[in-house]
Amino acid sequence: MLSQSPSTHSLVSPLDVEKIREDFPVLNREVRPGVKVVYLDSTATSQKPRQVLEAMEAHYRLHNANIHRGIHTLAEESTAAYEAARQRIADFIGARSPREVIFTRNTTESINLVAQSWGRAHLQAGDMVLLTEMEHHSNLVPWQMLAEQRSLRLEFVPVTPDGLLDMDAYRRLLEQGPKLVAFVHMSNVLGTVNPAREMIALAHQAGAVTVVDAAQSAPHLPVDVCRLDADFFAFSAHKMCGPTGVGVLYGKEALLEAMPPFLGGGDMIKRVQLRSFTANELPHKFEAGTPAIAEAIGFGAAIDYLTGIGMDKIAAHEHAITEYALERLEEIPGVWVFGPPADKKGGVASFTLEGVHPHDVSQILDRYGVAVRAGHHCAMPLHEQFNIPATARASFYLYNTFDEVDRLVEGIYKVKEIFS
Repeated sequence: MLSQSPSTHSLVSPLDVEKIREDFPVLNREVRPGVKVVYLDSTATSQKPRQVLEAMEAHYRLHNANIHRGIHTLAEESTAAYEAARQRIADFIGARSPREVIFTRNTTESINLVAQSWGRAHLQAGDMVLLTEMEHHSNLVPWQMLAEQRSLRLEFVPVTPDGLLDMDAYRRLLEQGPKLVAFVHMSNVLGTVNPAREMIALAHQAGAVTVVDAAQSAPHLPVDVCRLDADFFAFSAHKMCGPTGVGVLYGKEALLEAMPPFLGGGDMIKRVQLRSFTANELPHKFEAGTPAIAEAIGFGAAIDYLTGIGMDKIAAHEHAITEYALERLEEIPGVWVFGPPADKKGGVASFTLEGVHPHDVSQILDRYGVAVRAGHHCAMPLHEQFNIPATARASFYLYNTFDEVDRLVEGIYKVKEIFS
């Protein structure tokens, strides 16, 4: 028996989603004859609008050259486009200066940069680093590596059964005097949006430097690093309508100025002698070698695209979709959804189906064109806290519709039929 979707949806989106979908060519794809894709895996990577694809193609077709050193026309055009993208990103996150925006490959590299540059310079044996139990591996393993190198102590803010951070425990842990607090802004598994501004203020009162993993928040929520007072803030282009291979580390200028370079080579130097070098100024000090030029330009185009739509509207749309998805999923016998209610989470619905492995759920849904992720989502310790090996995860973005949620629910009922 298939789920019957409502004839009308009580939830209304502030976006013209059908118009937005025209910008994403892949959403018209049939994954098999007569089966159009329903892409519900934007937490892993988002789809790319034609505006981003065209910006990158135009760079390679008309302007392609290496940046910063060349004085010929193409080099100057490429440099201008690359640095203009940096400025747009700085404006998007509310940074005081583009000098505070460091291009990296992704959020993972951004966090590793902080760990291996700031961390190695400032953390000593016995120092405490405070993390949370809901971290992505990218905000666990770099600190585990540094802890082994520096004999650091790692402590973790627990997650409550309803998928929230235990803020009372957080306050108690801060009394132990951590030197650094690193936490995820929005969980890629639970969808939980953590109270970043409050957490940062409390950490600063305890004398700690803060690192915010914003891989999931920057694409979906309005963010302002100055309002948050974040010391470091890391995110990736590919999760916010941009290309793979480029990300950003925001850092307060004073902190970045005091940090040693992370990688050595071209462009991160001002002067080199046989036995010594002088590092370049910010932000170039942390951008060794030829960067992902076209990707950075594509990132700038993605920022323009998101800004043109409006992050407030995107967040409101995702809230409506998520609220509807949670309601529909709760109708299905045997489905268990993890994380807090819709008013405390972003566009993520991780779930299990009784008697069916999440990998089987995902594989069968794919037969009907519904793309969801299955596994531990690079958050094995978090799944262990809930005593499960894996979940199936549907995630939503500005181009998803209520009808696609209905397709997901219908697909889950088909899974149930197969395993009944």
